[in-house]
Amino acid sequence: MTPLRLGYLYGLGAYLLWGFFPLYFKLLRPAGPLEILAHRVVWSVAFVALLLIALRNVGFLRALLRRPRTLAGIAAAATLIAVNWFTYIYGVNSDRVVETALGYFINPLVVVLLGVLVLRERLRRAQWLALGVGATAVAVLAVDYGRLPYLALILAFSFGGYSLVKKRLGLPAAEGLFVESAVLSLPALGYLGWLAAATGEAAFGHVSAGHTALLVLAGALTAIPLLLFAGAANRLPLTALGMLQYVAPILQLGCGVLIFHEPMPPARLAGFALVWLALIVFTADAVRQARHTRRLRLDGTVPATVAVASSR
Repeated sequence: MTPLRLGYLYGLGAYLLWGFFPLYFKLLRPAGPLEILAHRVVWSVAFVALLLIALRNVGFLRALLRRPRTLAGIAAAATLIAVNWFTYIYGVNSDRVVETALGYFINPLVVVLLGVLVLRERLRRAQWLALGVGATAVAVLAVDYGRLPYLALILAFSFGGYSLVKKRLGLPAAEGLFVESAVLSLPALGYLGWLAAATGEAAFGHVSAGHTALLVLAGALTAIPLLLFAGAANRLPLTALGMLQYVAPILQLGCGVLIFHEPMPPARLAGFALVWLALIVFTADAVRQARHTRRLRLDGTVPATVAVASSR
């Protein structure tokens, strides 16, 4: 299987799993968002450590210690994904699955905006149009909610930033995830210890055997889609990765409206429709530009290095 096809397979697997996450996180109540987050971190470290031991690949840590800039990038990625995880858990367990889905719908537009603000990229006319329609959608939804959809915005910016950092680091999937989780593991263990010893409010081990098992499995269910995503990010251009990520919010929106019966009044539906219009404009432009670049490369008028850079 070619690296490109493998990248699509990894990406689709990651977004399918993320799409059904609301069903899983609902089962973790009455544990609070911070306790669930801490367990996700701790059991993720354990799961990936076992995976690396099985693969006999633990020597990478010594090489990483000699690369302080890479370590700083990993710390930034860890912080961004922790913010994303907590916000998502909070949103799902406070019955705001529809708003969390909105965050991942607008994430591709946020990635484009980060390209302008961080990488100083110049946007094409269609990309500016998509951003304008997206901003209008956020304004419409703010009127509907009576506030900014801040959960959606935090999710979009935190995961957009995480995607950008991961793309620039280009680390192998398991190794990168292990170090990211390890960065968060000490505060996570400290919080769980404090919750159990000082407050006595820990849900772990006090609800049922099934609930305890679900919290433990949160590690594997956190690590597996992130490993798949990292594998996809290292093989696919951001354009392709951006189109694949529509899968997860479509499934999440379906969970919120069809399974959890969250409200979808006409004004909110209009806001979502504007988001989808922005995504259609954005995707059509990305596909057109990718085809144009590929055609120029095949004609020999654009060097391969330029063609690769334009697809990122």
